[in-house]
Amino acid sequence: MFNNSLFTKSKLLLATGLLTMAGAANAGYTFDLSDDDKITFGGYVKADTRYVSGNIAATDYWYGGGTVLDSDQSNFGIAVNETRLTTKWVHGDVTGYIGMDFYGAGVSGGGNEVISNSSGLRLRQAFIKYKNVLVGQAWTTFQNTSALAEAADFGGPLVAAAFIRQGQIRYTMGGLQLSIENPETYGGYRGSKTTRDDGVPDFIAKYTFKGDWGNVSVSGLARQLKTASNESESAVGYGVAGRINTFGKDDFRFQLHGGNVGRYVGVTASTDMVGEEVEETTSVSVAYRHFWTDDMRSTVFYGNTTTDLTDRDRSHWGVNLFKNITKQLSYGFEVGNFEMANTSSGSGNTKGGDSNYAQLSVKYVL
Repeated sequence: MFNNSLFTKSKLLLATGLLTMAGAANAGYTFDLSDDDKITFGGYVKADTRYVSGNIAATDYWYGGGTVLDSDQSNFGIAVNETRLTTKWVHGDVTGYIGMDFYGAGVSGGGNEVISNSSGLRLRQAFIKYKNVLVGQAWTTFQNTSALAEAADFGGPLVAAAFIRQGQIRYTMGGLQLSIENPETYGGYRGSKTTRDDGVPDFIAKYTFKGDWGNVSVSGLARQLKTASNESESAVGYGVAGRINTFGKDDFRFQLHGGNVGRYVGVTASTDMVGEEVEETTSVSVAYRHFWTDDMRSTVFYGNTTTDLTDRDRSHWGVNLFKNITKQLSYGFEVGNFEMANTSSGSGNTKGGDSNYAQLSVKYVL
């Protein structure tokens, strides 16, 4: 039987990396099972009220894709799919982590709005970390999670962000991180539904410079992709991202990615292959966060991704205001616009579109 004195409840930060509402840290309830064993249950409950109007079909959040319509439509919705559940085990130098949310069937979560509004549970991360080695599914090493904007809309300008979770083996030595990661060609040769056709892992290297001023990371990506005729093509991409402290508690966040970054950037805004050719992508994201008071802050952000072969030009901007009622409870209001400039509607009668949105979010950190 456990000694009750060992069960001490405390708040600590969990390294989930995603700062969708960074003013309230992802906290948890930690239980000391022994001198070397701890378990932490954490996450948050988040409710989003959202209004969308324009000729890009409404979704629960903007990512890198969407559906261009021939005429404007409006939609009002309330969703809780971003709600997060996390568990972390620590035994000496060994850490195990599992994180889940309720987007189990894509952007909508799979819920039926007619009756139950149910949503499927989705595995986000599951990894084991021993000293400097991480094995499992986690945020790609190519990504700098601290550079994500604080936004009510899930993750901010994902259209211009490095944003992937996948299986990997990662080694960390100081600011240097090296990894091999799960390969997948987005576009190009797909093979049969039961055939896996990417035989070489993705190779990633990243170095992060850190100080009291903030951090800046420089990353590189090398891959072998499959063309439409099942031939192999080499691809390389780069990224520079970071968060810089400015005045008081304010900060500036940025991401710049280029080359053959493909699926690693923009959440479907760019592809890896177009027929026999490797796509070139340029992606820029900037965000400035200002603290009006200790418990009230705003972020203005902008992100844009362009591609050469598919001629995509997609952008997302927003401005918001967040207020902490308590350390765990906060709310935020955001307005913005999502645009797909060179994408045609299904009928082909309309080229390009954009939608405005307004969103109120309430978040309670466990």
